[in-house]
Amino acid sequence: MYFDLVLYGNIMLNIYHGSENIIEKPYYGGGKPYNDYGRGFYCSETPDAAREWSVGAGRDGIMNKYLLDTDGLAVLHLNNGNYTILHWLGILLQNRRFPLNSPLAREAVRYITEKFPVPYERSDIIIGYRADDSYFSFASDFVNGTISVRQLEEAMHLGRLGEQVVLKSRESFERIRFDGYELVKASEWYPKKEKRSLEARKKYFTSDRNEWHKGELYITTILDQEIGEDDARIQRIVY
Repeated sequence: MYFDLVLYGNIMLNIYHGSENIIEKPYYGGGKPYNDYGRGFYCSETPDAAREWSVGAGRDGIMNKYLLDTDGLAVLHLNNGNYTILHWLGILLQNRRFPLNSPLAREAVRYITEKFPVPYERSDIIIGYRADDSYFSFASDFVNGTISVRQLEEAMHLGRLGEQVVLKSRESFERIRFDGYELVKASEWYPKKEKRSLEARKKYFTSDRNEWHKGELYITTILDQEIGEDDARIQRIVY
């Protein structure tokens, strides 16, 4: 698998960031190290997603609006058909903290990060799935051998979280321009946020996750057969 970077030319993106605060100038090097793609500034091209991210229980939020000039920037798009769900998972495993309670889970992490590498830190911007707590649990189930690759792929679409746009490099931070903000009422948007998460979990737990599916790719099969990134049984991600 080659590292697919797209050089955008003359494309201005409207992006949105949900927060407790007005953020007129995001600063490079901020953010939590244990986010999905490491440190960076996490946004969405979907205003409603940012509205949901901004609020908490009984706490209003701010949807910050920005214009991002992507001309000449190196963009890693994980959902453009060149990568599989296991490439996405490999990045997640390097950044998020997983409960590795068994030898299987520990070997799964080692294998996926080694055999499905993506040198994502070389990119200016990353576009890919967002893993909230529900989606994080789906990924954890996979490395612990509970669900198959197919079930993981299906689970990632349950809550319709969409894609996130993550600014990674210093240059990308220099290309972002504040374009105003909107006050987001928790009374309206927190119930929507909770409903989406609850529906995703409900669909997941009422699915066939507790059944063994003969012939499907579980992590045990992937490890035993030493399946790699070019195996046709692992579908490319096209969002």
